[in-house]
Amino acid sequence: MPDRPARVRVVLAEVGRPRTADRARTDLAEQNQVGEALLRGLIRAQFALAVRLAVVVVVGLGGLPLLFAIAPSVTTVKVLGVNLPWLLLGVGSFPFLVAVGWAYVHLAERNDQDFTALVRRPER
Repeated sequence: MPDRPARVRVVLAEVGRPRTADRARTDLAEQNQVGEALLRGLIRAQFALAVRLAVVVVVGLGGLPLLFAIAPSVTTVKVLGVNLPWLLLGVGSFPFLVAVGWAYVHLAERNDQDFTALVRRPER
C-alpha cells in the first residue's frame, strides 16, 4: 500500500477573514476604498484643525489693527513706558503664536492617536 500523506485538518477560523485590526491595516497598505476612506478622514480632520487655528491667529493678530482703528485712545496707553500697541504686537504676539503652535501639535497628535485607535480597534 502506497504511503499516504498525513491528513491535515482545516479549521474554518484559520481560513476565514483576517482579524479586524489586521484587515484595517491591510486596507491601508493596499490602498483600497476602505483604506482611502480612512486616510481621507484623517487628512480632513488635520486640515480642519489647521483651518480653525489659522482663523484663531487671523482673528487674534488681525483684530489688533482693527482695535487700534476703532479705539484710537488705546494707542496712547503706556505700560512700563512703552505704548500698548508696541507691547501687543512686538511682545504679546510671540507667546500667542507659541501657544497656538503648541495647541496645533497637541491636537494633531491626538488626531493621529484617534486614527491609530480606530485602525487597531476590534470589530464589535
